Amino acid sequence: MTCENACMQINWDDMRTILALVRAGSLAGAAQALSISYTTVARRVQRAEAMLGRQLFERRPEGYLASVEAEELAAAAQRMEHSEQSALRNLSGRDQSLSGGLVLTAPQLLIQSHLAPFLAEFCADHPDVELTVRATNDVLDLTRRDADLAIRISKTPGDSLVGLHLADQKTACVARLDLVARAAADPKAQLDWVIYSGYDAPPQAALQHYPNYRVRARFDDMTSLIAAARAGLGAVRMPVYLARKDPDLVPLLGIMPQDYAPIWVLSHQDLLRSAKVSRFKAAVKQFFRSRTADFVSFEN
Repeated sequence: MTCENACMQINWDDMRTILALVRAGSLAGAAQALSISYTTVARRVQRAEAMLGRQLFERRPEGYLASVEAEELAAAAQRMEHSEQSALRNLSGRDQSLSGGLVLTAPQLLIQSHLAPFLAEFCADHPDVELTVRATNDVLDLTRRDADLAIRISKTPGDSLVGLHLADQKTACVARLDLVARAAADPKAQLDWVIYSGYDAPPQAALQHYPNYRVRARFDDMTSLIAAARAGLGAVRMPVYLARKDPDLVPLLGIMPQDYAPIWVLSHQDLLRSAKVSRFKAAVKQFFRSRTADFVSFEN
């Protein structure tokens, strides 16, 4: 049986499931991607295998290994998925109503510090828009319509997407007041730091003023870094927009804020004519423009 004939006989849900399992390599990963249970994933795969009369995946302790046939079906399913998504984006792009669903993805800390008040205002102004917000630092795929809009912090927001620059950013080196005072009194004394996982040392701009350092701990997310700095574990580099809102942390003396990746709002080009997307982008641009200083300076 050719791949084309098989695709005609396997229903779309099962094809999507095969694609998800090839991508994820595990029942749990496929289930998460499809927002279904892992037992449903297993049942759909078994149904497709029974229809084809052959095994599509080798069950191993570390996961599901796709056969050549499964890879071919996944490739066909991906083409079908792209066609479906393109059609849906085109329909959404022609939607001139200010009602119905709108999905936004944005970093959690940016939602907490700035976006939540804006979103409340946007929803009040557009009561018929059904907003869904996915608070994550993960890069969701706008081509696959994981979201209609994405607010991202990036130097390279994506060539295939339509980007609107919202704000430039800077970072600052901050610490609890007692650590800042000790460092100012003796810049050559050892200064403790907490830094992001994957970095070897504090920023060079800081080491020019405080060359004797010790990395006390590394963390893999900014929330944990902030908590550690508040507890006095060490100095930390963080975005100005977060540092200026934290009463427990103050800048290390002598270190100017450093350039950081800017903030963008992105959408797929097929959604350019969507009234909801256009209205949201215009509103969020105005909101950020009125708060430019929040992201680059400690001065109001």
